[in-house]
Amino acid sequence: MQRYWQRKPLLVRQAIPNFKPLVDRASLFAMAAESDVESRLVIKPFKLQHGPFSRNKLPKLSQNDWTLLVQGVDLHDDKVAELMHQFRFVPDARLDDVMISFATDGGGVGPHFDSYDVFLLQAHGQRKWRIGKQKDLSLVEGIDLKVLANFKPTHEYVLNPGDMLYLPPRFAHDGIALGECMTYSMGFRAPSQKDLARELLMRLSDETEDFDGLLYQDPGQAAVTKAGRIPKTMQVFAQVALDKAMKDPRTLARILGEYLTEPKANVWFEEHQILKLPKQLRLDRRSRMMYDDQHVFINGESWRASGDDAKVLRFLADQRSLAQAQILSASKGAKDLLLDWCNLGWLEAN
Repeated sequence: MQRYWQRKPLLVRQAIPNFKPLVDRASLFAMAAESDVESRLVIKPFKLQHGPFSRNKLPKLSQNDWTLLVQGVDLHDDKVAELMHQFRFVPDARLDDVMISFATDGGGVGPHFDSYDVFLLQAHGQRKWRIGKQKDLSLVEGIDLKVLANFKPTHEYVLNPGDMLYLPPRFAHDGIALGECMTYSMGFRAPSQKDLARELLMRLSDETEDFDGLLYQDPGQAAVTKAGRIPKTMQVFAQVALDKAMKDPRTLARILGEYLTEPKANVWFEEHQILKLPKQLRLDRRSRMMYDDQHVFINGESWRASGDDAKVLRFLADQRSLAQAQILSASKGAKDLLLDWCNLGWLEAN
């Protein structure tokens, strides 16, 4: 993190020694056929299709130059979720998902750059990576993929199973399958200030539902000759309204935590009728849980937490599980909350 993160690429030979695919080819193809799984097919020269794909919609394995990309596999497979958790030396607020790329010989998506950090772990076969830090980020016109028009690589590596390549944002790269291969991409969230501001302002607008409905009044308004000028009193009224929405300094922190833990659009949880807490608990692989100094957040919801209960809930967020002794140490209110989360499908017996 000190030497490479968001600074320069890093090649790690045998980052995970003797690594074997966590999802086999048949299972990956089956995922791509599901409507709640995001998948894409790229056939050179860079024809893009969006899933779902039944098996007979995919090219034959004997056909070269095609790639199947399956997004968010960690949401559908426990082993892949556990792999992503090995990258929690970066805060959960930055972790996004695991994409699996299956390609036949020559397959790839062309030279491109990402706006976020990525770890590329080779799972099966070999892939040749050409990388380079270039200023010219112009794209090929007339195709659906964002392919660099003037890619000039400076380094080239061939990755074998277990090898991993880290690339910082906007570092150009091109991966080409050498025979049939499978690559896991661990991606990270990097919201723009524009998108973050838009999202937080939308959520902040919901906070105004408790306003008292005070209307703008101007009994002291004089007759004007310049009707186009906005009154200073109306500008002050608008500023007061915004200040009122942000009156509690914890508001922004709370709505940020709720936003960061919001489940993906294709995630849904099955509710249960559990009457008693299990002896040990763990978060469902799809649950997103974080905390700040005053709150705990899970799946877009927030709670104020302090004292020993806060310690228990923060431990759950950090370790994603609780032992029996920790559950017993929680207050009745915290236990009731954990039971509610079990019934919502956010927690499960470990």
